[in-house]
Amino acid sequence: MESSSRETSAQAPAGTAAQAQALINWDLAASTAARLTPAGPTLGSAEIGAAVENLRLMADISVPHVHDITGLEAARDLRDSSVLVVDRASWAKANTQSFAVMLQPAIEKMLESRRGTVGPGAASVSGAITGSQLGAILAFLSSKVLGQYDPFSALAPNSTAPAAGRLLLVAPNIVSVERELNVAPEDFRLWVCLHEQTHRVQFAAAPWLRHHMLDQIENLSVHLLGNVDSIMERAAAAAKSLRDRSGPGAAPGRGAILDLLQDPEERAAVSHLTAVMSLLEGHANVVMDAVDASIVPSVKTIRQRFNARGKDRGTIEKFIRSLLGLDAKMRQYSDGSKFVREVVDAAGMQGFNRVWESADHLPTEPEIHDSKLWLERMGL
Repeated sequence: MESSSRETSAQAPAGTAAQAQALINWDLAASTAARLTPAGPTLGSAEIGAAVENLRLMADISVPHVHDITGLEAARDLRDSSVLVVDRASWAKANTQSFAVMLQPAIEKMLESRRGTVGPGAASVSGAITGSQLGAILAFLSSKVLGQYDPFSALAPNSTAPAAGRLLLVAPNIVSVERELNVAPEDFRLWVCLHEQTHRVQFAAAPWLRHHMLDQIENLSVHLLGNVDSIMERAAAAAKSLRDRSGPGAAPGRGAILDLLQDPEERAAVSHLTAVMSLLEGHANVVMDAVDASIVPSVKTIRQRFNARGKDRGTIEKFIRSLLGLDAKMRQYSDGSKFVREVVDAAGMQGFNRVWESADHLPTEPEIHDSKLWLERMGL
């Protein structure tokens, strides 16, 4: 059954729904991203075809390994979702569709609270500006993402995605990184697929998780959009904070936007989403790192070279990564991985898998940093 937030969105007045769509021009976001996306590695048509087929093969091969490592029966049958091998522009377009699903209810609530104050003309202008800005961000991200499980795509209007969503493998980025690292392509692709397919299995094992995350994202979005009058002032403070933190020895934060654009209620919403994302990313990383040379022959070399990436990033890229919180995402990998490993060591994989039983079993952010708290709460 759809969550109450999705039902609220579906029942919104037609004018409000149309106006909400106009406030962010999703088509312009997709076309802007496609125009600004950096060129990928040079490949001939035969090389492209071979890489696509090999990625599909590695995606299939990885699933039994995910099942063996996680013990999750959901890995036996993933027919309600699909795997797509895409280019950078297609990844960006897919994300505009998912963002539309995630933000539509919050935008509609904001418009309802401001009924009569946002005219069609103003909405159209706002939509063009916001769509262009979002497209530029997606263009930047499109060259960084290796893969992504998208559980929300099936909820988009006129979507052709399977009921549980789709896994996107971004072929040019995977090829680019394997060349940069000078590692065996098949080994690297299988290693990446182990991580990404784990996300697919997580949502299959916890079918309630998709709507739980949507509700939490809506909760946070409503707070942010409700405070839209102070966004520019707070964004300026975020930029200043980013400059202040850029010096030697500055303590890392979640990213300027997430650090400062939040009141106490927003902070609680961000804390919960941070804990959930840390869990999902950490669990996928543990699976990725559980394989040995019998599965991925050059896995040790891949890990060493992959972890060493990013030390020589340029100043502009560092600024954008910090502003968007991308380095915070890397900390989610390490924090979540530590939590998963500690729980598995203490309670076994079967004990850890209780986390997929209900939203009440999800760890809080303090529990992510102190696994004993979660273990005690679960009686393990």
